[in-house]
Amino acid sequence: MKVHSTMQTSSVPVHSLDETETCGKRFQNLKAFFKNAFQADPKVFVRAPGRVNLIGEHIDYCGYSVLPMALEQDILLAVGKSEKEGIFRFANVDEKYSTYMNAFEGEIQIDKNNIDWWCYILCGIKGIVEHHSVEVLSLDVACSGNIPPQAGLSSSSALVCAAAIAISYMEKLEISKHDLASLCAKSERHVGTEGGGMDQAISMLASQGTAKLIDFNPLSTTEVLLPNEAVFVIAHSLVEKNKAASSDFNNRVVECRLAAQVLAKSQNLNNWRDLKKLADVQQELKLTFSDIIALCKNIIHSGLYSKQELLLELGVSEEEFKLTCLTDNTQNIESFNLLPRALHVFSEAQRVQDFKLLCDGSCSSETLSSLGSLMYESHMSCKDLYECSHPNLDEIVELSKGIAYGARMTGAGWGGCTIAIVGKTNVTKYCDKLKDEFYSKNNVPEDSVGRYLFVTSPGRGAHLILD
Repeated sequence: MKVHSTMQTSSVPVHSLDETETCGKRFQNLKAFFKNAFQADPKVFVRAPGRVNLIGEHIDYCGYSVLPMALEQDILLAVGKSEKEGIFRFANVDEKYSTYMNAFEGEIQIDKNNIDWWCYILCGIKGIVEHHSVEVLSLDVACSGNIPPQAGLSSSSALVCAAAIAISYMEKLEISKHDLASLCAKSERHVGTEGGGMDQAISMLASQGTAKLIDFNPLSTTEVLLPNEAVFVIAHSLVEKNKAASSDFNNRVVECRLAAQVLAKSQNLNNWRDLKKLADVQQELKLTFSDIIALCKNIIHSGLYSKQELLLELGVSEEEFKLTCLTDNTQNIESFNLLPRALHVFSEAQRVQDFKLLCDGSCSSETLSSLGSLMYESHMSCKDLYECSHPNLDEIVELSKGIAYGARMTGAGWGGCTIAIVGKTNVTKYCDKLKDEFYSKNNVPEDSVGRYLFVTSPGRGAHLILD
């Protein structure tokens, strides 16, 4: 693809459309669909990739680094101005998704109890409007996506990012990729999820051919070169999970927050109310991972904490507890499981560091085995400590043993996908085993398996495309 613009490197790249590209046909189909739906040509296209997290699950919102890579699969948007001022019209090339049309007078409203695909486009628009004081009076958007939905591969965050990029372009705003990533992470919370920013960061900041170590506060990324002999295979569990439509995800966020505050209060940290991330507590106490894990086991008891027990532990009223410790969508929780959540976070954060160090060293079969062991350990921690796995995910991980170097659930969990690291010579054998012993058993037709089981490699980040 040829670079179309000399925009600064910190801005979202702008490319010209090269029809010889793999996705060139999709762009042309999307353009024709847009014209048929809205009787006009789009002004701009936006591409935002999905992501797979190699290791570092459920720790970004706890302040720890994560290690994802962008997928080759993506969300494509074609965007233009509606002829009718005040009207938003969104259409999807996939007929199973409803068309959206609405007129907003004043603030853009998103109903957290009625989440549909177009709500994520509204999140991206709302983020730009709120942070840059612009007024988006009309908009036409057509969408084409090939990221499996509700699979833990961040199709929803890619939609948010693509929409925010489109609006910033249409409104002639100069916003860096880092700022857009942070903005999108905040604005996606309008659908009710309290994520940490990994999904939006990798979609915006990814580089072709490398994974990224993503650090937060401030947001920064480091390229991580993956071993040449490693092939990454994604397998869908056949269980879809929409984290915005469930309380599980947000409950875990609050349990981690409470674990941080209980630890901080126990160590007489006067600012314990402000220490809502486990990473912040570890930093304040200047402890190693082994030391913070030992402290955690000593201070936090196993089993459930009741709300009343936590009120006594923290020395707060119920009103202050709701204000200081809970989020808007977790106000009615009555019991909390703190110890296993914190132990998962600390051990997973250590595994991210170990994974990065292995990738930085020389590659050998021992390196691949060590990376794989970290992935298997990560999955067991997600399953047993964080309780965010699913029997189908566990089955795929078990089937992976003996062929793949390692495998683990990826994404929020409770369904979705696994990611496996496989040697080049074993890819066919591995895929055949999953086809025969998982997908065939679950009545997936052979000609449909490719939708659920595929090889991927690190893709590039989001960009604008001008026709």
